[in-house]
Amino acid sequence: MTDLADTADDTGGTHSVIVRPEQAGRRLDVILSELLPDLSRSRLKALIRDGCVQAEDVPLLAPAAKPAPGTIIEVELPPPQDAPLTPEAIPLSIAYEDEHLLVVDKPAGLVVHPGAGNPGGTLVNALLAHCGPGLTGIGGVRRPGIVHRIDKDTSGLLVVAKDQATHAALVDLFAAHAIHRRYLAVTAGAPRPPSGTISTMIGRSPHDRKRMAVLPDGKGKSAVTHYRTLSANGSAAALIECRLETGRTHQIRVHMAHIKTPLVGDPVYLRWTSERKKQLPAATRESVTAFPRQALHAAELGFQHPATGADMRFQAAVPADFQELLDNLHLKIRP
Repeated sequence: MTDLADTADDTGGTHSVIVRPEQAGRRLDVILSELLPDLSRSRLKALIRDGCVQAEDVPLLAPAAKPAPGTIIEVELPPPQDAPLTPEAIPLSIAYEDEHLLVVDKPAGLVVHPGAGNPGGTLVNALLAHCGPGLTGIGGVRRPGIVHRIDKDTSGLLVVAKDQATHAALVDLFAAHAIHRRYLAVTAGAPRPPSGTISTMIGRSPHDRKRMAVLPDGKGKSAVTHYRTLSANGSAAALIECRLETGRTHQIRVHMAHIKTPLVGDPVYLRWTSERKKQLPAATRESVTAFPRQALHAAELGFQHPATGADMRFQAAVPADFQELLDNLHLKIRP
């Protein structure tokens, strides 16, 4: 398999690599030093420990970890003289909080953690202001407390760890697919059949590194999405729920596009053809096609509390713009 990035300098940006078959059983820092030869092994170890290396949106924090062949690893290089993370008084909608963790209802438009092009104004900056200096370094310097993430323009629930033991336990739960996640999405077109399971391989598009794609067997990583139509407006649009068995980057967006019903507003995977537009209600056609983000909401999150063992389950109502889209398309949220 060809690497997505063979070299990297230390000038910032994100670099993606794929673990080769012959690298099976090798340490993470060794693999990265082979795939990114312009970075020293000591530099790579520091990036790993700082939370700048991840696979499937989960930080890889141990230099001695042994990722499987085919794993897509993203290495984020902070820009030179990277400014320290600073607390920012950004309002948070907190669904739950205790001494170990908190669950946040993230609004659309809020980036989860700082990165290239987003040095501040992120959820991490808000968390540092809310939680205080004790959060610094939990799970890595660059992403303190962050266990998983959702896209900037996706709204909804995510869990944040407030101590190292909780962070490690939650990362393990995600890796074991032991987290309950239910998403609501509005699709352009109605899925056929109205419910089912999509099981494919997903990985970086060989044509565009910024896109994910369904790949042939033997490439990428297994991805499984269970979907069910809750409400439909003929063949024009539908409200669906998705339950994730795996958690690949852009999984729902890629899978729904794969079955020819991409998410309304998706800037990457949806193209409004004249035929697709004609299927929409004429009175709201313009507002629907102009919806400014992917219509995706993380509505439910459930997990076993790492410290208490209690079963935790949270729900978040759809935001106002999402509800307006539903109203324009005459779609109803049903159990």
